[in-house]
Amino acid sequence: MRSVASRPRTDVDAPGAERAAAGLLTALGLDLTDENLVETPRRMAHALIEMTSGPDFELTTFPNDEEYDELVLVRDIAMQSVCEHHMLPFVGVAHIGYLPGARILGLSKFARMVELHARRPQTQERLTKQIADHLQTALDPLGVGVVIEAEHTCMSLRGARSPGARTSTSAMFGKLRDDSRSRAEFLSLTRSHP
Repeated sequence: MRSVASRPRTDVDAPGAERAAAGLLTALGLDLTDENLVETPRRMAHALIEMTSGPDFELTTFPNDEEYDELVLVRDIAMQSVCEHHMLPFVGVAHIGYLPGARILGLSKFARMVELHARRPQTQERLTKQIADHLQTALDPLGVGVVIEAEHTCMSLRGARSPGARTSTSAMFGKLRDDSRSRAEFLSLTRSHP
């Protein structure tokens, strides 16, 4: 079974973003006639567009013919997003697990789902819940769990300037939330790094 996983799109005005970037850089006192900075507004606008828009993908599921009912966990999915409060990146990993019901998910779709939801300005808490909600809706599994660990450059490069500090968030549904043994297994496996 296939369905297209997407999010609502708004039209991107690349020339407008480039003009706005030039205005911001000029307001910061940078000389945009300097040979090293002439192309910076264009590059800055395109970098932000890339960081805040991701591709749709086909969410491929398969029948759970074997009636597999143990935990499926994909760990250490590289993740990057942008903090909606400072428009600075946060970077880390996502761990996603589920207890299958009638259908199972193609494994590559975990990474694609993370990318789909991560490519927009937001909070880490919201990102974690969006991924869990999407899996819950798409699969109707017996349980879903998502843990994200990330370093926020809005905290490490400015403000508190605490490099290396990582934030962990989790969202769980079904047995991974309500059954203490299933919850403990999921959380234990997300922590067991080599």
